Amino acid sequence: MGGGGGGGGGTTFTIPHNKRWHTVAGKGLCAVMWFWVFYRAKQDGAVLLGLRHPWDGHDDHSHGHGHKHEEFVVQCLADSLSH
Repeated sequence: MGGGGGGGGGTTFTIPHNKRWHTVAGKGLCAVMWFWVFYRAKQDGAVLLGLRHPWDGHDDHSHGHGHKHEEFVVQCLADSLSH
Protein backbone atom coordinates (compact mmCIF):
# COMPACT_ATOMS: atom_id res chain seq x y z
CA MET A 1 0.00 0.00 0.00
CA GLY A 2 2.95 2.30 0.58
CA GLY A 3 4.30 1.81 -2.93
CA GLY A 4 7.64 0.52 -1.73
CA GLY A 5 7.74 -2.22 -4.33
CA GLY A 6 8.75 -5.81 -3.96
CA GLY A 7 12.45 -5.18 -3.41
CA GLY A 8 12.08 -3.46 -0.04
CA GLY A 9 13.55 -0.23 -1.40
CA GLY A 10 11.14 2.18 0.31
CA THR A 11 11.48 5.95 0.27
CA THR A 12 13.64 7.35 3.05
CA PHE A 13 13.82 10.92 4.21
CA THR A 14 15.59 12.82 6.94
CA ILE A 15 13.92 15.16 9.37
CA PRO A 16 15.72 18.51 9.43
CA HIS A 17 16.94 19.81 12.77
CA ASN A 18 15.40 23.02 14.03
CA LYS A 19 17.53 26.03 14.69
CA ARG A 20 17.68 27.06 18.32
CA TRP A 21 15.82 30.33 17.80
CA HIS A 22 12.95 28.48 16.08
CA THR A 23 12.54 26.25 19.13
CA VAL A 24 12.76 29.15 21.62
CA ALA A 25 10.39 31.34 19.60
CA GLY A 26 7.90 28.49 19.22
CA LYS A 27 7.88 27.77 22.95
CA GLY A 28 7.56 31.47 23.76
CA LEU A 29 4.63 31.97 21.39
CA CYS A 30 3.00 28.81 22.71
CA ALA A 31 3.28 30.18 26.27
CA VAL A 32 1.75 33.50 25.18
CA MET A 33 -1.10 31.64 23.50
CA TRP A 34 -1.87 29.57 26.62
CA PHE A 35 -1.67 32.63 28.90
CA TRP A 36 -4.17 34.34 26.61
CA VAL A 37 -6.48 31.29 26.58
CA PHE A 38 -6.45 31.07 30.39
CA TYR A 39 -6.96 34.83 30.74
CA ARG A 40 -10.00 34.76 28.44
CA ALA A 41 -11.32 31.66 30.23
CA LYS A 42 -11.08 33.56 33.51
CA GLN A 43 -12.89 36.56 32.02
CA ASP A 44 -15.53 34.80 29.89
CA GLY A 45 -15.58 31.18 31.06
CA ALA A 46 -18.90 31.40 32.88
CA VAL A 47 -20.56 32.95 29.82
CA LEU A 48 -19.08 30.29 27.55
CA LEU A 49 -20.37 27.53 29.82
CA GLY A 50 -23.79 29.16 30.08
CA LEU A 51 -23.53 29.87 33.81
CA ARG A 52 -24.30 33.57 33.39
CA HIS A 53 -25.38 36.03 30.72
CA PRO A 54 -22.83 38.36 29.10
CA TRP A 55 -24.63 41.41 30.47
CA ASP A 56 -24.69 40.17 34.09
CA GLY A 57 -22.42 42.06 36.45
CA HIS A 58 -22.42 45.28 34.44
CA ASP A 59 -24.88 47.23 36.56
CA ASP A 60 -22.63 50.29 36.85
CA HIS A 61 -22.48 51.99 33.46
CA SER A 62 -21.43 55.36 34.82
CA HIS A 63 -17.72 54.91 33.98
CA GLY A 64 -16.88 57.28 36.82
CA HIS A 65 -18.97 60.17 35.48
CA GLY A 66 -21.37 60.26 38.40
CA HIS A 67 -24.95 61.50 38.37
CA LYS A 68 -24.08 64.90 36.90
CA HIS A 69 -23.23 63.23 33.60
CA GLU A 70 -26.59 61.45 33.53
CA GLU A 71 -28.43 64.70 34.32
CA PHE A 72 -26.53 66.44 31.52
CA VAL A 73 -27.47 63.73 29.02
CA VAL A 74 -31.14 63.88 30.06
CA GLN A 75 -31.09 67.68 29.78
CA CYS A 76 -29.53 67.52 26.30
CA LEU A 77 -32.15 65.02 25.17
CA ALA A 78 -34.95 67.20 26.57
CA ASP A 79 -33.52 70.25 24.81
CA SER A 80 -33.21 68.44 21.50
CA LEU A 81 -36.82 67.17 21.71
CA SER A 82 -38.20 70.60 22.55
CA HIS A 83 -36.78 72.20 19.38
